Amino acid sequence: MARRRKSSPRRRSRATSLLNVAESYAYANILTTGLMGTSPVGFITGKADLGFEEVRSYNQLTGNTTSLEMVGGKVISLGDLISAPDQAFGIVQNNFMNNYQQMAVQSLGIGIGFRLGKRLLRRPISNVNRNIFKPLGAGFKL
Repeated sequence: MARRRKSSPRRRSRATSLLNVAESYAYANILTTGLMGTSPVGFITGKADLGFEEVRSYNQLTGNTTSLEMVGGKVISLGDLISAPDQAFGIVQNNFMNNYQQMAVQSLGIGIGFRLGKRLLRRPISNVNRNIFKPLGAGFKL
């Protein structure tokens, strides 16, 4: 019996898909907004301002009182994670417990929306890729 010919390996496109990049950024935005309270760019470029501040107040019964209040806890940046990891991870954990349901629903919406959009716009997307991006020789596609 003759041996079967092995099929040649398929060539994979080296172009970066702009729609996949947009979908990934949308997922990153959901995560960083829900956990860190800021956008992905704000998370990377934000300043490290997490810490405690001494607050003085006056009470008629007790007189002057001094207490410590946390500052910079609404937005967590990469600098905060590096400079004060124990406080930052505590805030991230608290944000997760408060926002996990909302993040799950948003993630489902993003996945369904992109899948449906790609399916509905398949012909226009391939037309743009074939007639605009391919002749340019650009390393990306829609």
